[in-house]
Amino acid sequence: PAGFHTAPAEPGVPLLDRSRQGIEPTLYGRALIKRGIVIFDELRQSVKDIEFLADPTAGEVRIGSTEPVAGGIVPAIIERLNRQHPRIHFHVVVQADFTTLQRELHAREIDLMIGRTLESISDENTDSEVLFNDRLLFVAGLKSRWARRRKIELADLIDEPWSLPPDGSVPRSLIVDAFRAAGVTAPRAIVSGFAIQLHTSLLASGRFLAVLPESTLHFSVKHLPIKILPVDIPMRLSPVVIVTLKNRTHSPVAQLFVDCAREVAKPLAIGR
Repeated sequence: PAGFHTAPAEPGVPLLDRSRQGIEPTLYGRALIKRGIVIFDELRQSVKDIEFLADPTAGEVRIGSTEPVAGGIVPAIIERLNRQHPRIHFHVVVQADFTTLQRELHAREIDLMIGRTLESISDENTDSEVLFNDRLLFVAGLKSRWARRRKIELADLIDEPWSLPPDGSVPRSLIVDAFRAAGVTAPRAIVSGFAIQLHTSLLASGRFLAVLPESTLHFSVKHLPIKILPVDIPMRLSPVVIVTLKNRTHSPVAQLFVDCAREVAKPLAIGR
């Protein structure tokens, strides 16, 4: 029929630039690569769908997450899904910031991302859903002398060894503001970092105090020898969200992960 082509038309523009440094794509070449990534991703997802239809208990999902969410709700989701579908494989990528995860999502290197964002997501190419709101709590190891106290003032804790998030981070700023609101100077951290395992290992010794998200304690407290200290200071964190790409065919396994995330998050979402 007129106007029907059996082969793609030639682009008619240069796709590559050659120089002494080598070959790199032009503006037109980058546009072609971008569309090509989408096409190959859809083909890959189609193969995954066929595999899933052949065996609904198997498949793979690639998850991007931030600390400390990767040490809280993410393992809880994986554990529940693994009980239901033991042949599903989970590939988890942990990044320090949400922006890096967004780039990986757009590059289709991950199927979805789950983490805490500092501001509302205005990206028109993604869908985001709030799973729950979170807060910070003061904690000590069960061996700590503070674990046996029924009432504690922040002023009592200033000179203790602290393991805290890094200077300049949002959690650290909330901690500093809480001490200032109580009329005392914020403590100096002996150890600083984002890794949850770092803080929990130090807490186990009984020497250090720390501040951890409530969600981490909710999902991991049965595994951790720590105690929430009776310090009633509000320190609200930004919501934990799950983000996927719009106009992308999601694999059944990725959809299972999203559905399971909603169920696992319900106890923290209720009443918040």
